[in-house]
Amino acid sequence: MIWGIIRRKLASSQSVSRIKHPAIRPRGYGQNELLSNGKGCRHAVGSFSYCTTLGSQCCRAYSNKPRREITAILRPEYFIPLRSRSFSSDTGDLVDAVVPFMGESITDGTLAKFLKNPGDRVEVDEAIAQIETDKVTIDVASPEAGTIQKLVAKEGETVEPGTKIAVISKSGEGVPQAAPPSQEKTTSQPPPPAEKESIGKGTTKTETSSVKGKEKTLFPPQPAARAPSSPPKPSEPQLPPKESERRVPMTRLRKRVSTRLKDSQNTFAMLTTFNEVDMTNLMKLRSDYKDAFVEKHGVKLGFMSGFVKAAVSALQYQPVVNAVIDGDDIIYRDYIDISIAVGTPKGLVVPVIRNSDQMNFAEIEKNINTLAKKATAGTISIDEMAGGTFTISNGGVYGSLLSMPIINPPQSAILGMHSIVTRPMVVGGNVVPRPMMYIALTYDHRLIDGREAVYFLRRIKDVVEDPRRLLLDV
Repeated sequence: MIWGIIRRKLASSQSVSRIKHPAIRPRGYGQNELLSNGKGCRHAVGSFSYCTTLGSQCCRAYSNKPRREITAILRPEYFIPLRSRSFSSDTGDLVDAVVPFMGESITDGTLAKFLKNPGDRVEVDEAIAQIETDKVTIDVASPEAGTIQKLVAKEGETVEPGTKIAVISKSGEGVPQAAPPSQEKTTSQPPPPAEKESIGKGTTKTETSSVKGKEKTLFPPQPAARAPSSPPKPSEPQLPPKESERRVPMTRLRKRVSTRLKDSQNTFAMLTTFNEVDMTNLMKLRSDYKDAFVEKHGVKLGFMSGFVKAAVSALQYQPVVNAVIDGDDIIYRDYIDISIAVGTPKGLVVPVIRNSDQMNFAEIEKNINTLAKKATAGTISIDEMAGGTFTISNGGVYGSLLSMPIINPPQSAILGMHSIVTRPMVVGGNVVPRPMMYIALTYDHRLIDGREAVYFLRRIKDVVEDPRRLLLDV
């Protein structure tokens, strides 16, 4: 912002120069206030108004330098806005609610819906709208307490960070209020347009009917010409009416998920290998210590923590599964961040458990519980889903018996868990019922060979079937 004061002296206008000089463009939009004595012109930069002076000779003096006579022509289009007051108007009563910063990788979003209407009272930081992005749903909070004066944006529009979507009045003045139902009923209705025309023309219903009768007498109706008979068409299959179909636009999250999954299929050379796990020992461990676990840690002991620890052990045994291809290079990551696929009503999200190799069972269960609640409520942040070196997807909670999961880019493998089914198994030469689970590993065959993939899945099987291996690191 330019806060200087430019002084110009106006010379006498007796002789006007015939030379055409370029227009002077002030730096910023300023207010030209002609002094009362007519000898000076002051530009107070920072105002929003302007004044045009035409045909006057202005001269600028710089100490001993000669004066340069020019014709000053100030035009409104030369004024360039250099500042803006965020979140407030000139009076300070009106406040603008704008779209917040949504993350480094998110440039825009879709205005899903407004949670408030004009005339509603809002408090500070209260959500007034929801922005749907490619990954999460973000709330637009009210910057001040007040009343919604008007909604600037519309639902379904694409908005960017900083876009104004609503105007809030802190005092509540000038906000349109809906009329009560009693007043709407008592309000007299104006006569219909047809009645107004008849009254204005002075015609009555009798006159109108008589005129129509004469027209019928003078011009009798002609019989309609018969259409040429057409041959009968063959019967067509009856399709269901269009009323039974609904066309709903895809959400940004659903479009993003579909794009990433299709890119995964087009990029990776995906191959899936399977194995089965006897869940007897892990289920017994959970049954024996679930009450003591809840009493000490305040969270239930589930199967996911056991599989996360097994995946960490397998990734340490086979570090190539934790690596990724980047161009012509292979990036080996010495840290382990496990992504957990969570299905929500709005779509699939994959929160990340950071540094999973440094956590115990209780810490893993707490992180999974917290992230799952945030994902279901739609309050999970971008940072909580960014990154990840390996993904675990548990389709067994929905009853899936067997599946082939798709790799979550830019990772190189994903583990699929499935439902636990009691099946007859041969143990020690005897056929006994055992709770069994199929597990699947989908991997990028460009980087991971079948030998490493099978060894990885065997390590998970060994750890889950005998959790004591984790204590002895064998």
